[in-house]
Amino acid sequence: MHENIETVVVGGGCFWCVEAMLSQFKGIIEILPGYSGGQTENPTYKQVYTDQTGHAEVVKITFDKNLIKLEDIFRIFFLTHNPTTLNAQGADVGTRYRSIILPANDDQEQTAISIRNEIEQSGVWEKPIVTEITKLEKFYPAEIEHKNYFELHPEVAYCQAVIAPKVLKVRKEFTDYLKK
Repeated sequence: MHENIETVVVGGGCFWCVEAMLSQFKGIIEILPGYSGGQTENPTYKQVYTDQTGHAEVVKITFDKNLIKLEDIFRIFFLTHNPTTLNAQGADVGTRYRSIILPANDDQEQTAISIRNEIEQSGVWEKPIVTEITKLEKFYPAEIEHKNYFELHPEVAYCQAVIAPKVLKVRKEFTDYLKK
């Protein structure tokens, strides 16, 4: 990889939503849905869905640091999901939907903590941020049918009712960061 290419793993509820929102931004090279933060080796979606694996639905973001800074990815992350709800995002409830950042190294961890504190002190959220920040141990890619789910299945009711409004909100609120 080039020195300006970096990856980071985050989870903010349903990975279909997080992927759809973050893929809108310049500098994002790839977003890969997957599972992390638990104890089961090579989990499947069905296993993670039971909430027995300890894994969260996450996305592995590959980005160009010359086009988007890690700090900005974390700011966008904290503002595009509710980081104050423990193990839930809207109607999606369970530990698999928890807010989590899985830094790959000490620099990413310090940046995550710094941006979490900045967002918390800004008062944008009325309740305390509960986002878990835990070093990345393993990332397991999700099954291929989860990649680009929103883009490939816009007719699905969940996509129309839940994901589409989030994508529109992101496009409206973060215009400076959008891909042209």
